[in-house]
Amino acid sequence: MNTATLSSFWHRVITPQPLPPRTLVLACGLAALIAVASRRIWPVARTVVTVAHEGGHALVALMTGRRLAGVRVHANTAGVTWSAGRPSGPGIVLTTAAGYLAPPLLGLGAAALLATGHLAGALMLSLVLLAGLVFVIRNFYGMLVVLVVAAAVAVVLWRGSPVVQGVFGYAMAWFLLFGGVRPVLELDRSRRRGRARGSDADQLARLTRIPVGAWVFLFGLVAAGALALSALWLIR
Repeated sequence: MNTATLSSFWHRVITPQPLPPRTLVLACGLAALIAVASRRIWPVARTVVTVAHEGGHALVALMTGRRLAGVRVHANTAGVTWSAGRPSGPGIVLTTAAGYLAPPLLGLGAAALLATGHLAGALMLSLVLLAGLVFVIRNFYGMLVVLVVAAAVAVVLWRGSPVVQGVFGYAMAWFLLFGGVRPVLELDRSRRRGRARGSDADQLARLTRIPVGAWVFLFGLVAAGALALSALWLIR
């Protein structure tokens, strides 16, 4: 890649682009909602949300000064992030809370970029975050998922037409937003049935003595708020 090509690519990444038709934005949102609501598609597509969830744990662990030991994403869409540091205090609380908050907040960030015409910038940022995960993934399946998703983003960003980029970028944002809501609903349902006693919310309750229900409510409030605000930005 020569200097002129790199300069042109970077200029495209940072330069605002015309916003796509509202019909395309709505169609991408509908497709994402169908994927999240589908009993057949969601069990597979949820892996992407798991990557965002564990990536949130990992990023906040580093930001709070904890030592990140690694991340695993499994074929059953479960994931785990290990970090070392103080067993109590703000660092571990923020790290534990970051998982369920990461997908909707990433979706909100993507929506903010898309609403201002920075489609290529949103794709580039997602690629950078995925590249960072490559260095901390500790199992084959997790690495495969991250590489496949990163490769798809890179191909769309580098070779995709404006329409293809628009469809991919908006579908990605909507999917993270809707995909941030469903896991919270599933967590609440599991707890009401007496399951999921080792969830992030349970760990936070032990760390802070704030009831589990309050943490689940917070996760749901952030997910619903991010979805509502993003919808206003994207559909205006």
